[in-house]
Amino acid sequence: MRKKSGFVAIIGSPNAGKSTLLNAVLGQNISIVTSKPQTTRNKIFGIYTKENIQIVFVDTPGILDPKYKLQQFMNREIDSSLHDAEIIMMVVDAGKFDIESLKEIHLRYSNGFSSHKMFCVLNKIDLLSKEEVLHMIKNVSDNIKFDEIIPVSAITKFNVDDIIKTITKYLPESEFYFDGDAVTPQPEKFFVSEIIRRNILKQYRDEIPFSVYVDIDEFRERDNGKDFIRASIIVERDTQKAIVVGAGGLKIKHLGSASRKEIEELLGRQVFLELFVKVKKDWKNDEDFLRKNFNKLGTSTV
Repeated sequence: MRKKSGFVAIIGSPNAGKSTLLNAVLGQNISIVTSKPQTTRNKIFGIYTKENIQIVFVDTPGILDPKYKLQQFMNREIDSSLHDAEIIMMVVDAGKFDIESLKEIHLRYSNGFSSHKMFCVLNKIDLLSKEEVLHMIKNVSDNIKFDEIIPVSAITKFNVDDIIKTITKYLPESEFYFDGDAVTPQPEKFFVSEIIRRNILKQYRDEIPFSVYVDIDEFRERDNGKDFIRASIIVERDTQKAIVVGAGGLKIKHLGSASRKEIEELLGRQVFLELFVKVKKDWKNDEDFLRKNFNKLGTSTV
C-alpha cells in the first residue's frame, strides 16, 4: 500500500478553536487551550499517523492586526506555516460567523497560495441548530470558493473523523516525514515552557499573561534523582513581577506546584522545578529578544 503524507496549516481568528481542534484530531493535548484570545504564540506541530497516512498539522496563532513586534512575529508564524502546506484549513467560530470577515481572511491567504487546497471548517456547531448550520454552509458556498466546507464541534469531537477522511483525499503520495510513532517534532523544553505559560494564563488576571514570556534556562536530565528544570518568567514591569510572585511568594509557589505536576505527567518522570521572575522592559517590542528567545524553543526565525 502506497504511503500518503502532507502538511496541513490551521489558521483562523483568535479563539476560533484551532488548538482544540488539533487536540481533538490527535487525541491528546499538544496545543494550549484557554478561554483567553492569543493563547497560541508559536506554530505548533502535531503529527497524525495511521496505517499508510501521515498528516502533519501546524497550529498557528490567531489572525490579527499587529500592535507590537510580538504580534508581528505571530503573524509571520502563520505565513511561514503556509508555504510547505498542501492544505490550508481555515477554522471559523460558527457562533460568531460573519461572511464579510471570512471573505477578508480568505482573500488575504488565497491570493498567494492558489495552488493550495483550502478548507473552511465551521467549528462550534454544537451551539447552533441544524437549520442555522445548513444556512451557514450555503452562505459560504455561495460567496467564497473553498475546496471543502466541513461543519464540526471540536469540543464534542463531532465530525472530527470526517476532517481526516477529507484531508486524506487530497494528500500526495509520499514517504512519511516523521517516524510513525512521533506526535510532534518539537523539543520537550518547548512544551515545558508552554505548560508553565498555560498555568500563568489560568492563575493571573488579564494584564499578566500577555506580558509574560517563559524562558527555560536549564533542562537537565539526571540518571539518579529528579530531572532539574530552571525557568525564568519574563515580565515587562516591576509591578507585574510583584503580582506574579505574590505576598510571601505564595502565588509563584502555587504556580510552580501546578506546573511541576503537569510537567511530570508530560515527561513520565519526576522533576525539580525552579521558577524565577525577571523584568525585561517592553520585551514584546524587542526584535533581538524575540529572535533569540523564540528560536531557543525550536521555533522559526523572526
